[in-house]
Amino acid sequence: MSEIMPPPRIMIVEARFYEDIADEMVAGAIAALELANAEFERFPVPGAFEIPAAVKFALKAMEIDETRQRFDGYVTLGCVIRGETTHYDYVCGESARGLMDLTNRYSLAIGYGILTCENREQAWARASRDGGNKGAAAANACLGMLRMKSGFGLYSR
Repeated sequence: MSEIMPPPRIMIVEARFYEDIADEMVAGAIAALELANAEFERFPVPGAFEIPAAVKFALKAMEIDETRQRFDGYVTLGCVIRGETTHYDYVCGESARGLMDLTNRYSLAIGYGILTCENREQAWARASRDGGNKGAAAANACLGMLRMKSGFGLYSR
């Protein structure tokens, strides 16, 4: 598949509940997007549960105002760390389901970067740009899905 031209415009949705982890993931995502010459805009949300709503808000805004510049892809970043209650299970499951529903309904290119960890050490190992660099992985997944959409004739900018 050929490279995407001109550069895609990406929405980064970043859950800010664990700010230090969010900052590291965003830095990894931005580095990957800049390397690909992609344009991006950042949108903070309180936590991972709110990420699907932010993507839907962007879609709805583009529907209402056709002059609004569209996003070609979405990078969703967040972290959920298990606590003492079942809240973890609901946040993890519903944020993932919400994004998959949007992906399937609207044929979106979403890079999924929501960490689901037992503790902060696991989160840092995955978020760190010197470690798992899941922010960059999510950005690259988004760009890869845009290339696939292009190959199927579903994306041209």
